[in-house]
Amino acid sequence: MSPVNILIVGGGGREHALAWKLAQSPRAGCIWCAPGNGGTDACNPNPGAPIANVDLAETDFAGLIAFARQEQIGLMVVGPEAPLADGIVDAFEDAGLRVFGPTQRAAQIEASKAFAKAFMDRHAIPTGRYATFDDHAAALAHLRAVTYPVVIKASGLAAGKGVIVPETLQKAEDALHQIMIERAFGDAGAEVLIEERLTGPEVSLLAFSDGRTIIPMPPAQDHKRELDGDLGPNTGGMGAYAPAPWVTERDLAAWTRTILQPTVDGMRREGIPYKGILYAGLMLTPDGSKVLEFNCRFGDPETQVILPLLESDLLDILTACTEERLAETEVRWRDGAAATVVAASGGYPGSYARGLPITGMEDAGAIPGAAVFHAGTRRDDDGTLLTNGGRVLAVTGIGPTLDEALITAYRGIHAIRFDGMHYRRDIGKGACPAAPARERKATVSSAYRDAGVDIDAGARAIELMKDAVCATYGPEVLLGIGAFGGLFDASALKAMAAPVLVASTDGVGTKTKIAAMLGHYDSIGQDIVNHCINDILVQGARPLFFMDYIAMAKLDPVMVAEVVRGCAEACRLAGCALLGGETAEMPGVYAPGEFDLVGTIVGAVERERIIDGGRITPGDAVLGLASNGLHTNGYSLARRVLADADLATTPDGHNITLGDALLAPHRNYLREVETLEGAGVDIKGLAHITGGGLIDNPPRILPAGCALRLDRGSWPAPPLFELIQQLGGIDSLEMARVFNLGLGMLVVTLADQTDAALSALGQDAWCVGEIVARGDGPAVEFDHD
Repeated sequence: MSPVNILIVGGGGREHALAWKLAQSPRAGCIWCAPGNGGTDACNPNPGAPIANVDLAETDFAGLIAFARQEQIGLMVVGPEAPLADGIVDAFEDAGLRVFGPTQRAAQIEASKAFAKAFMDRHAIPTGRYATFDDHAAALAHLRAVTYPVVIKASGLAAGKGVIVPETLQKAEDALHQIMIERAFGDAGAEVLIEERLTGPEVSLLAFSDGRTIIPMPPAQDHKRELDGDLGPNTGGMGAYAPAPWVTERDLAAWTRTILQPTVDGMRREGIPYKGILYAGLMLTPDGSKVLEFNCRFGDPETQVILPLLESDLLDILTACTEERLAETEVRWRDGAAATVVAASGGYPGSYARGLPITGMEDAGAIPGAAVFHAGTRRDDDGTLLTNGGRVLAVTGIGPTLDEALITAYRGIHAIRFDGMHYRRDIGKGACPAAPARERKATVSSAYRDAGVDIDAGARAIELMKDAVCATYGPEVLLGIGAFGGLFDASALKAMAAPVLVASTDGVGTKTKIAAMLGHYDSIGQDIVNHCINDILVQGARPLFFMDYIAMAKLDPVMVAEVVRGCAEACRLAGCALLGGETAEMPGVYAPGEFDLVGTIVGAVERERIIDGGRITPGDAVLGLASNGLHTNGYSLARRVLADADLATTPDGHNITLGDALLAPHRNYLREVETLEGAGVDIKGLAHITGGGLIDNPPRILPAGCALRLDRGSWPAPPLFELIQQLGGIDSLEMARVFNLGLGMLVVTLADQTDAALSALGQDAWCVGEIVARGDGPAVEFDHD
């Protein structure tokens, strides 16, 4: 069978997802997207069929038809609603070309909300009460007469934004004026609907239709509002997940029987066969499930979570729909769930900049179970990926459970950066509790839960983190996660002549507030482990095992799992077991959204190899090992200074966003110390630069009669410190007492070993000072002018 060349009309995330899925078909030939985006550009490698863009607008029907004939297109797939409403399917069919999508008359089900409501009335499809008007005075009179809360809708297409939910009668009247008189949505507002405002959870139910048979897809939930907590203005969609975990097979069958099939049958009886995607926006009210609206195409971002769950060949399904043989075509879905998070331009859904460089795409795409779908992107002449729209891209995570899919999606979104980037941090949160009471599974009444503590959420967090934690275990771990206490076989210490255990407990501090603000938690898991490793490393110890403690007002299993996975990764890299920990839910102790993160580490060192600074003498050299930012210190001051700063922007002279700079994980210096030891360097002292900065930490290792003289010009500091100093008007001495200023660890060694030490370490290490005899001056001599 010859390959099928495919033309996809559109240039958003939906179209990229369609191209991505169709390229997996063994029958797919070349795939073109008109006009496409940076993800469908030919310079973007694709594991399946080749994908490329063609510079044709979705409104250029003649150009698209000519291109289809030239390239022998076997199937055209239309993504957006506007060309469908304008009759692109009719034009292609008249030209004798195969196209997937509804005709212009069938597309009225979305293009005219008035048509859709009247159609639902005629065919007894459940929906809310409504009235349609093309006269402002009549609409205003009806508005003042109704006794129920209302929603005001422009009847025509308004790019998903023609719906206003007023909270008062005055705001409803203002909405009518805005739509009908001011024409805020153009001709789409020539006719308006005043609808009954329904309440309950919403669900997006998409289905394949060949005009007779209809097969539903996994139900999805979209997040329309811009901000967390469903606040802010409506958008085209900031994220979604599928399947909705509280929708049962019985629900799906009932919706197919009472909504989807009657719609397809009704359209056919009215002489308008409906072929394509039928998308019902449902609300599960206390009075039953009702249709909010119909769409005539794949949703965006619903497509990005539904298609990754499709196991069957999408090309076969779409072809079957055009040939009215869907009933004989297998449509099979994989187990598990998918979740997508949209990264939007700064200012969206209002005005926003274009042409900003995007980084981190390869890192995001390399995460197992993640797929990155472009939307508002383009490539420069040299292939550089740039922003080119409001919704820039979406990262979809696929996993065996919704929680795991969300973790993967957020890992991917955290890897991507562009100036002004923003995204919702609560996609999928509360997915199960959103189910109406009549549809929830029976649960045991819990007074403890009523008091604000959810034991089940803790169990779910353990399930999500256990694989990452267990990956740190060796044979010496006898009992770990889930046990009352961890068991660690210390028999390996018998190989040591005089083993000494070294322990440390510390916390991340107010850096957690930055993590919560940005919704990025895995780096602080690395922070606490690496901080504790450095605390015992300065005494020569190597880590054996680590335990974490997380406390918060309301347990968020996905967030906890992300923190602990960061802990696990740091432990794994250091050869340290993450033995277990504790998660405490304490409503009333912590404010909503706040949490604390603490860790305890235990290591061991031979007694004769303990590093305590006792051998330090004047004349010794002091080496500085680079930090990669604030580590975990000084955040109370940094937050005050940067309180009004936009953390999503990249300040002048910086190469990463301010948020990324603040969340750069605390380094540990285990490898550097081992490198120095392997090179035969005599390490006389180690100082971990934590709270107290460069002034108050070094004296902790200096013997009596010794002081440290630091040469401030001998090392470069990350630009973040200069920014904090300038914005806060902070003098240099205070900066040195609060921050590490670019040095995370100081190493004291023999002066004549300086060159050998720096040669072994390579980059990011400098000779920054020397040990001098201490007179009446301070323990640290620091040029702070």
